[in-house]
Amino acid sequence: MQVYERHLAREIYGDVLLVMAAFLALFAFFDLIHELESVGKGGYELHHALAFVTLSLPGRAYEILPIAVLIGTLYGLTLLAHHSEITVLRASGLATGELLLTLAKIGSLFVVLTLLLGEIVAPQTERMARQLQLTAKSSVVGQAFRSGLWVKDGRSFINVREVLPDIRLRGIRIYSFDDEFRLRSISEAEEGSYLPSGQWRLDNVAQTLFEDEKASVVRQPTVDWQSALNPDILAVLLVQADRMSLVNLYQYIRHLSENRQKTERYEIALWKKLVYPLAALVMMALAVPFAYIHERTVAVSAKVFAGVMLGIVFYMLNGLFSHLGIINHWTPWVAAVAPSVMFLLAAAALLWWVERR
Repeated sequence: MQVYERHLAREIYGDVLLVMAAFLALFAFFDLIHELESVGKGGYELHHALAFVTLSLPGRAYEILPIAVLIGTLYGLTLLAHHSEITVLRASGLATGELLLTLAKIGSLFVVLTLLLGEIVAPQTERMARQLQLTAKSSVVGQAFRSGLWVKDGRSFINVREVLPDIRLRGIRIYSFDDEFRLRSISEAEEGSYLPSGQWRLDNVAQTLFEDEKASVVRQPTVDWQSALNPDILAVLLVQADRMSLVNLYQYIRHLSENRQKTERYEIALWKKLVYPLAALVMMALAVPFAYIHERTVAVSAKVFAGVMLGIVFYMLNGLFSHLGIINHWTPWVAAVAPSVMFLLAAAALLWWVERR
């Protein structure tokens, strides 16, 4: 790496880190204020709220990393341009293509960091945060064991092996006890779905009944089951589609396809996960034209404000195109790639305009 590349990398990494820290502090503050409303409910205390906010930070970092890269890169390059360093580099023979290639090398770290956050860190911490929150607020839900989720419902104990993102249950076992805490029945069901009436419909149910010293088995194709377990409790335990890892998304899409169910929402989320790390490189390219506009009349703060607004627009477009893709049945990769392509074209147009001046 040449001297100017190390200088650029040092400036950009420092500025992006500063912007990221500021954003995370801001989001943590607002998240904590929101969580304070729940302090005192059940066993939810202040230290639980602090732990929940802390565990949510990797997910926040994943969401705002491209915006932080845009603002940090724009700020760093603008300061260098303000001190005429960019002008000196260009006068020394540094072409725009070489500068973009240098920024791509620097930005590769952000691409890897985004992948790590999105695939490994954020899904795990998001699940831990939701489990902590639910466990602290409710005394009926047990911790996550290897055997799955455990829920206490009156004199019954419910074990669910797997909770699917559409709030369906797999591998259900219900252990029912009498007033003297003697086991009276064990019900097993392959799958359960929630009905509008507020009950669960269990499929392929096998119920083992214990009477004195005898045991009998009753099998039924479907059973309607009333329980304290509801979608509100389960939703807290689930990771949203945008926070799921690529492997989990792919496996779930296959499951939906095999059962002839709609997959558009999850296919768009899968493509977004594939494209999103590259958004950091697009943001860095978008910052270059601002560095070339080095008139004294254009304040650094004005360029930073423009970067903030562009980052907000990018964040909004990402969500907007996802919803439009689902509503209008767009090809999933088109809905996922469109925002990044639009910003890349905007960066190319701005560079062309600046070069012609």
